Amino acid sequence: MAGIHITDIEAAINYWRDRKPSPDGVTLAPELRALAEVYALMIYHHEDEADEHGFPAKAYAAWKAWYDTTPDTPCIAICSTSQGDEQCKGCGRSFDEVQHWPAMSPAEKRQTWRRITLLDEAWRFNKYAERAAEAKDPPAGA
Repeated sequence: MAGIHITDIEAAINYWRDRKPSPDGVTLAPELRALAEVYALMIYHHEDEADEHGFPAKAYAAWKAWYDTTPDTPCIAICSTSQGDEQCKGCGRSFDEVQHWPAMSPAEKRQTWRRITLLDEAWRFNKYAERAAEAKDPPAGA
């Protein structure tokens, strides 16, 4: 079972705060209320992930609305897994993740996104200008 990370819940809360701000500084929109309840329970129980299948329906719908605004795939069309690499140099996903991406649940996809973002090794996270500059100026001793 895939878990929805607390940082994704925070992002979804901020998404809804921008779209449905409180009219009086106290009242919350239904989407915010649903997400805030899950968030508060996670904080109380010192959890950083909540199982997507245990999510209350309204909170999951609010989270999914935010999720639908995020990029679906980390692919940058430089797939080294097609050349035999176990880990894609372009996006950072494993061969299995690339192959099974269409069948993965939203929470499974977000777990993958979180992992590759934290690793910060894939080319998708390097600026092309920085890579070009490195190519022009090789490191000393190279």
